[in-house]
Amino acid sequence: MPLDMPLIKDMTAWRQHLHRHPECGFDLPLTSNFIAEKLENFGIETVRGIGHSGIVGVLRNGSSDRSVGLRADMDALFIVEQSTTPYCSVHDGKMHACGHDGHSAMLLGAAAHLAKTKNFDGTAHFIFQPDEEHGAGAQAMIDDGLFERFAIDEVYGLHNMPGQAEGTFTVRPGSLMASESSFEIRVTGIGGHAAMPHRGVDPIVVGSQIILALQTIVSRNLSVTEEPAVISATEFITNGTVNVIPSEVAIKGDCRCFTDHSLAKIRDAMERIVAGTCQAAGAAYEFHFKNTFHSTINSADQTTKAINAACAVFGADNVVSECAPLTISEDFSSMLRVKPGCYALIGNGTGKVGGCALHNPSYDFNDRILAKGAEYWVQLVEDILG
Repeated sequence: MPLDMPLIKDMTAWRQHLHRHPECGFDLPLTSNFIAEKLENFGIETVRGIGHSGIVGVLRNGSSDRSVGLRADMDALFIVEQSTTPYCSVHDGKMHACGHDGHSAMLLGAAAHLAKTKNFDGTAHFIFQPDEEHGAGAQAMIDDGLFERFAIDEVYGLHNMPGQAEGTFTVRPGSLMASESSFEIRVTGIGGHAAMPHRGVDPIVVGSQIILALQTIVSRNLSVTEEPAVISATEFITNGTVNVIPSEVAIKGDCRCFTDHSLAKIRDAMERIVAGTCQAAGAAYEFHFKNTFHSTINSADQTTKAINAACAVFGADNVVSECAPLTISEDFSSMLRVKPGCYALIGNGTGKVGGCALHNPSYDFNDRILAKGAEYWVQLVEDILG
């Protein structure tokens, strides 16, 4: 059922209000209060403070014990906005550069509509999550008892995608998005005069050999057809100067892959390369590896439900059900490790409106997709709890 025009206008106003007042991480007092008050005004039972600043709205109807969870993220980024819109950020150094303002507005719109129509039998949970950008918010809500305190059978997420045509929907079963892990390698050698390198152990040479060798992991340790991955060294830091060979270098970087099995192989291969290269050169090392985001793996049955709902809302011709995997990451993946569910993408646009890349200081969410996003949520609830 299409949303009525007054609700669409309200969603646009909510989205632009959230855009003007961005907050980051778990520190979301204005954002969480705004959303919680809206849910309460809709007559929805609202629980605050799940995972620090997360919110869960609970809407029951009928007698069924079936339930579904719909999740939106609330946090912004530490970016100086370069927009001239009348609703641009009033918080210096913070902006909604990923569209979480739009995600929250779409879910609020769906909650308002469902609270009014109640065309379902069961319980709909509206999950508003903090700190997606740092990969900690979903797990914080889980650790705070999200799935124990609320009987949620399956869980769904939705993200806008610039460069994807407005009015389109893409998804895939299995691995949709990659995991993200960071690494830090410290190589300790023996520094000295740049004119007499033979009297020490040059950690720059050792570190350079390590960086080159890391690139063989994807090409020689992982299957080219079954285990796509990316390993990028992004920082090379030394304590040397113009005529001084340093005593230490630090190499930092990022890697992405799509399964826990690939992740374990990458980590083990990285440490093996670091250890072997340093031993051969007579250098010492430290190796630190941290997984921040899991791979986003959609359940087959829930993906089918998402596709069916999307076809009803967007039209079958505008739904891609087997899109290519993406190397970006999403901490909704933590929820998908606990409950079956599906994460999908809604096109934000390809041109001047909606086409600017995520995390760009000129990005803006396309308000024209608010209605379709909310209608997808409504359709999904009515299908699952019909």
